[in-house]
Amino acid sequence: MRTRNARINSLRGILREFGIIVPMGPRAAISHTVNALEHLHAMITPAVCAVIEEVENLEQQMKTTERQLKEQVKTDPVLQRFMQISGVGLLTATATRAAVQSPAQFKNGRQFGAWLGLTPREYSSGNHRYLGRITKRGDKYLRTLFVHGARSIMARNKLLQRTDRSLTKLQQWALQLEQRVGHNKATIALANKVARILLGYVDAPTRV
Repeated sequence: MRTRNARINSLRGILREFGIIVPMGPRAAISHTVNALEHLHAMITPAVCAVIEEVENLEQQMKTTERQLKEQVKTDPVLQRFMQISGVGLLTATATRAAVQSPAQFKNGRQFGAWLGLTPREYSSGNHRYLGRITKRGDKYLRTLFVHGARSIMARNKLLQRTDRSLTKLQQWALQLEQRVGHNKATIALANKVARILLGYVDAPTRV
């Protein structure tokens, strides 16, 4: 996905030189670029076509990988339990399953959160305790997935509030925390909480 996005951004840069603005979104970007080929100089067209072909190949590889991951979910009960958790999708579930073979690796959920780099740095002296920013240690990719999942929960919370629909206990907790500490801190805390819940789901199939 990163490689595909990089190629699409390169297309945006090329077409901008010709006064053509490429819209956001991979599908719209490729479609717009194909339609704009006739307006490009003949010398640059082959290079643009080569990038378009590479992006289309990357899209196909992504679809193939996604199908393979979905097949893994069908045969793995742990992955199925992971995906019952709010904010945990296919990528987060399979990436965590690959990285964490057994919950016995960690003493508790907090240690798992620390391993992901989602716990705050602590600066303490005497009777004073100060918690700073998250450590950002551990697997950056996995940590990013949990944060994105937490953002999706926060966004859905807003939607459910506007439609007067009931919230789960996790969603209520996130909203209350957001009111106290702000959106960004609440999002990170929610990502940490989801990660800790997920660790327990290795053995417990309860829905959240």
